[in-house]
Amino acid sequence: MPTHAGTPLIEASDLSRVYHRPRTSLTRAGEAVHALRGVSLTVRAGERFGIVGESGSGKSTLLRLLCALDQPTSGSIRFDGQEITGRPERRLRFLRQSLQIVFQDPMSSLDPRMRVRDLVAEPLVALGEPVGGRVAELLDQVGLPASAADRYPHQFSGGQRQRIAIARALAPRPKVLVADEPVSALDVSVRGQILNLLADLVDELGLTLVFVSHDLSVVRHVCETVAVMNGGEIVETGAVDDIWAEPRHAYTRTLLRAVPTLEGFL
Repeated sequence: MPTHAGTPLIEASDLSRVYHRPRTSLTRAGEAVHALRGVSLTVRAGERFGIVGESGSGKSTLLRLLCALDQPTSGSIRFDGQEITGRPERRLRFLRQSLQIVFQDPMSSLDPRMRVRDLVAEPLVALGEPVGGRVAELLDQVGLPASAADRYPHQFSGGQRQRIAIARALAPRPKVLVADEPVSALDVSVRGQILNLLADLVDELGLTLVFVSHDLSVVRHVCETVAVMNGGEIVETGAVDDIWAEPRHAYTRTLLRAVPTLEGFL
């Protein structure tokens, strides 16, 4: 994949996030947990940027900060040139429209009481945008028939539910698609299909992709740049093919030896 030289779209500078455990004593404060330590990164327009690390590495905390679902203890985040750190929710409308998330488990992210047409249209309704024929268009884009709009999430397979979740994320025509472990809850036989769908949609719609995973082999199939996280820090970043071929950090080498691959399914 070529390296993009687009303008910076997401800029994170020296991010830290400290959580405090509940008190266990009347005389001592709860223990401080440093989930992120001095993390900086830049995602450029049109780039496919992967964030990889094991559970507890800090990747989920970083994702929450980049999506303004949490606030950093220190540091700053800019989206499309605008500072988002510390902004109240009422001033984040531009971000909610421009950045959409596909979560790990589609069954838990889709309301089981809602029909697919209402689920897919939900972001448009929330933003006060017209729905029109957008739902049918989106279902077609993700490879589902128009008749799927009248059904409920439990009537679909895991892979189909993730397609619905992707359609919902695309509804407000975002600039950035954030995929948080989007295939880890799926059967191995359909993971490749969803990864290929994401890659095709990113190319077709000219999106920027931020892809979070614990599996570097998965990131390699959809991303061109990767940041490797361990202990709340980025320990290595660069072109994913270069890091795959010659990892510089010991943790990256360990990650490569430990994770399974999807060879043969893609």
